[in-house]
Amino acid sequence: MTHQICVAPMMNWTDRHCRVFHRALNSHARLYTEMVTTGALRYGDQARHLDFSDVEHPVALQLGGSEPDELAFAAKLGARWGYDEINLNCGCPSDRVQSGRFGACLMGAPEVVRDGCRAMCDAVSLPITVKCRIGIDDQDEEACLDRFIDCVAESGVKIFIVHARKAWLQGLSPKENRQIPPLNYDRVIRLKQRRPDLKIILNGGLKDLTAYQGLDGLMLGREAYMNPWVLSDGQKTRHEVMESLYGYIEAHLSIGVPLGAMTRHMLGLFNGLPGARAWRRHLSENAFKPGAGLEVIAQALGRIPTLDSAGPDNQSV
Repeated sequence: MTHQICVAPMMNWTDRHCRVFHRALNSHARLYTEMVTTGALRYGDQARHLDFSDVEHPVALQLGGSEPDELAFAAKLGARWGYDEINLNCGCPSDRVQSGRFGACLMGAPEVVRDGCRAMCDAVSLPITVKCRIGIDDQDEEACLDRFIDCVAESGVKIFIVHARKAWLQGLSPKENRQIPPLNYDRVIRLKQRRPDLKIILNGGLKDLTAYQGLDGLMLGREAYMNPWVLSDGQKTRHEVMESLYGYIEAHLSIGVPLGAMTRHMLGLFNGLPGARAWRRHLSENAFKPGAGLEVIAQALGRIPTLDSAGPDNQSV
């Protein structure tokens, strides 16, 4: 199971339409759902939260929660739906997540995470993974991260995705928590050197897929969303990426999904190229109009100058 290239779970962004788009850009990147709470799966519309398309594989379900029984229940649902991995969120610092006693605050309760992960490992045969920070608040990021990883690994978890920033649970908004705490990639590298038996994936502020020495993979977040061509594996041009999605888009238009719900994830596809602004504007102004269909995409593509085979449209980043 490879995690060499991953796209981070991002609330309100990495929905199923976004993931299909990212899959069209890269055939092997590991994709993650938005965080789904165990309560939403216990009491909400399970299909709405869990349905996805076969083309998304490999795809992981990210859960938010802390109660072992609830996590086991949610993991079983994820396995039944066909996900390739169950990931536990131990990194989100939002007030809503804190009030539910999950997300980043769990970094202060490694035994709770261990017990929840053990319950999921016992419940399903899928890989159980954890996404965390290097620490929270005034924690010593050396000692506390080591203690967290060592404790949680007792559950059988072998794969950790580490956002190389602390999370400050008081005084910083979620947005500020993605920007203000300094990045410390070296801390993640030291973790891997100390625990070579574990897979350690680096996350946080990454702009490209440049390899970091000795780590097992990279997870891109906002860069992959805002500048999606960074994910390109070079198999298609940007125009071919869009054309490959026509069947998916038509199928979802036929069941009432607005075109804009799908194209909103594609606005950054031509960033840095002539016509990029016209592409974004045309989709933004027309994709949510009643009856909008594939012709809107064709018209937007028509605003991009044709590039020859040596142009940047054929180059992966």
